[in-house]
Amino acid sequence: MPGTKYSAYAGAEPYFDLVLRALGDLVDGEHFFDILSDDIAYEVGYDLGWPRLIRGRAKLMEQFRGYVGSIRLRSADRLIVNQADNGKVIILEYEVHGTILATGADYQNRFCSIIELENRRIARWRDYMDSHAAWKALTAGAA
Repeated sequence: MPGTKYSAYAGAEPYFDLVLRALGDLVDGEHFFDILSDDIAYEVGYDLGWPRLIRGRAKLMEQFRGYVGSIRLRSADRLIVNQADNGKVIILEYEVHGTILATGADYQNRFCSIIELENRRIARWRDYMDSHAAWKALTAGAA
């Protein structure tokens, strides 16, 4: 990924690759950010530093810049993919593994993401995670 227009996001590449692999030929694009609609609605079902709703591809890219400034992922795996509504809705279950950059703490988490596709792009994303696992990693070593 060095030298590409998305090289600043290398810390999340395992996650991006997992999503691309999961969606396969249901979407058009070579990178995670390429498969997002310009007006995506990205919702998170937790409150750990991200806005609960992010509207727009540009805003989501900005948010991911902060993410890769805090966490570096080593891998993403244990992918389970389910389709609903004739392939317009995709449900992903997966795990990510990485490091909290500020402390060096290990970061392990599980997610469930519900994706709605329109015109071969992600139009809506609802994300749920093991908030306790994230909280433990983010507060490791805090006094």
